[in-house]
Amino acid sequence: MPEIQVQWDDGADLSVGLPCYETAGAAGADLRANLPEKRDVQLPTGARKLIPTGLRMAIPEGFEVQIRPRSGLALAHGISMVNAPGTIDWDYRGPVGVLLINLGADLFAVTHGMRIAQMVVAPVARATFKTVPVLGLTKRGTGGFGSTGL
Repeated sequence: MPEIQVQWDDGADLSVGLPCYETAGAAGADLRANLPEKRDVQLPTGARKLIPTGLRMAIPEGFEVQIRPRSGLALAHGISMVNAPGTIDWDYRGPVGVLLINLGADLFAVTHGMRIAQMVVAPVARATFKTVPVLGLTKRGTGGFGSTGL
């Protein structure tokens, strides 16, 4: 597997830690909350909040970072992301935040250092866009939602 290097600036709060893979087979590296004054953020049912990670990164050209919800938080508490997956483009250099939403039944506290999302580094393919008089035919045709069965 080729190694892709994502760089972090010197301002990263290393006490919280850089993203890391929790297992040898993990596709996503966990991101942690880096909260001002280390104070919990309360996330009421139905609420959404931008949670800072305290990180800024440089992604290699030709790649993106996808930010995805953590399945454990989703299952146990109904915590997800409003824009899942979120995309960070290679040319963005600003702070990384995670837009969490509480879809659960109870108030949820985001704590300083909590693993709140995962990031996946992925290659990007750029397309060209062109109009044509007729699209090629396929067996599926115009069958949309549910057309292939349950």
